[in-house]
Amino acid sequence: MSMFSTGILVLTSPLHTLPLRIAPVLTSAAQLVERTLYVHLHPGLNLGSGSQPRPVFIPPVVDLSTLISRLYSNAADICGHLDVRVLLTNVRAQSAASSGVAAPNCPFPTPQSLSHSPEVVLTDFPLQDPGQSHQVTQCLQRYTGHCYVCSPTLPSVLLHPQLVKLQEEEEEGLKEPEEKAKPLETYSDVVVGGTFDRLHGAHKTLLNISCLLANRRFLIGVCDQAMLKKKVLKELVQPYSLRAQKLQEFLHDVKPSLQVEIVPLDDPYGVSVVDPLLQCIVVSEETRKGGEAVNKKRIENGLPALVLHEIQLLKDAHHTETEEEKISSSSLRSRLLGTLLKPPKDTSHLAPLPYVIGLTGGSGSGKSSIARQLEALGAVRIDCDKLGHEVYQPGTAAYHRVLEEFGSDLQNEDKTINRRALGRKVFGNQERLKALTDIVWPEIALLVKNRISQAREEGKQVCVLDAAVLLEAGWTDMVHEVWVTVIPEEEAVVRITERDGVSTEDALRRLQSQWSNSKQVEHANVVLSTLWEPEVTRKQVLKAWNLLQQRIQQRREGKVSVTTSSQL
Repeated sequence: MSMFSTGILVLTSPLHTLPLRIAPVLTSAAQLVERTLYVHLHPGLNLGSGSQPRPVFIPPVVDLSTLISRLYSNAADICGHLDVRVLLTNVRAQSAASSGVAAPNCPFPTPQSLSHSPEVVLTDFPLQDPGQSHQVTQCLQRYTGHCYVCSPTLPSVLLHPQLVKLQEEEEEGLKEPEEKAKPLETYSDVVVGGTFDRLHGAHKTLLNISCLLANRRFLIGVCDQAMLKKKVLKELVQPYSLRAQKLQEFLHDVKPSLQVEIVPLDDPYGVSVVDPLLQCIVVSEETRKGGEAVNKKRIENGLPALVLHEIQLLKDAHHTETEEEKISSSSLRSRLLGTLLKPPKDTSHLAPLPYVIGLTGGSGSGKSSIARQLEALGAVRIDCDKLGHEVYQPGTAAYHRVLEEFGSDLQNEDKTINRRALGRKVFGNQERLKALTDIVWPEIALLVKNRISQAREEGKQVCVLDAAVLLEAGWTDMVHEVWVTVIPEEEAVVRITERDGVSTEDALRRLQSQWSNSKQVEHANVVLSTLWEPEVTRKQVLKAWNLLQQRIQQRREGKVSVTTSSQL
């Protein structure tokens, strides 16, 4: 069967049986849907009765909260490539429903518009009689059209044939619940805080359960620049505006009736300690202390403490030794290392081969060690630091121009230029430094072009331009892709002081005179980091190299389209 970009999964099984069914249902759904999977819950929905069922409100109960956590956890394990979203428009306490604009038993007075238009509807409804198949799919199609804006000819798929064995196991192992479902306490105004970088299953669990708890308003504090300083690979954190936009889209899909407010967080508390209308804060076992600190501040401010609603962290079944056991954004960012973050710019002015990588990074970032690893994998390494020494040699064009510009007193006894003395003349003087780089950088660029031509004549496939000033010098027009190595500033300072024997202050000054990591990453197609053990770096570089070979092969075959990590 053909694949669909976006689908809606209508779950009809009773709540007490769903936990066992989620994994196989998601496995089946992932064989048909490749990008976005909306999940609509209607336990007990009968699509085979002969009459057309209508959507109804279902009450928020504790089992539903548990089910949502289970669903996102299973989705992360089974179909991590899918953007799964549990829809809650039809989940509302009876008291809240009857006070709203809509009729008590009509969650969808008009069909709800979703961010991604559904192309297929799936269900776990158990088909008792194969002869009813057409009737049930028609019924499902009409039911879905009543709830959501979609095509009247939306294809309908019954997943039940793949679930028959499971149903038999359930009938043997599961009993009907003896107690009535425990209602979930809900609140008028609910607050959460977080980074919300690249929404993942743990974020969605937090957001969905918050939506379940909130009847009127949902306030989300999103970490802004001041709160990102200690984040792992903070340079890869999405911009605040994009994170806020993704949150808004997700929440509008999940529960459009909520008043959603997204505000920047510049400190650990934000508006949660001054907003008198808030009633509940949703935390995890990891952030509970933060919730308690919020309450302490609220009491100091003369406000009532918030109810702390704690949810469990989701385990990451795919984490590596260097990653956290929980599903986290920092782990996702680390998995981006070595992958293509954005497609290469137009390089039609360059020869297709050798394919030139411009590798850069701040002092102490491990750029040259990565360049050597790429060289060991088969790339021709062009060391711009060595070429820089060459252009100062007596008899070169740059040699004569430097002496004319900065004085013949720079000459050593052997007529070579004393580069330390030259450095003192330009240090701290941007105008004099520019005069020097205007002489030297174009000469280095000429030598680079010669080395690339030589590699082409030798039939080499890849060149790596190892250049600390790749971006500052404007040499990106000589490369097909820009690769940037990053490490935290504090780690760079330790490395520089140990390697060069300079003071911490001198190391900091050196780093601050260079482009920041964030500024360099803005220009990067690929980002790497040597923050962890050498073996971790080696695996990163190998991944980057293998993906690069695929891109080069695609270019050879005339395939222009290149998938980036941000599209995955």
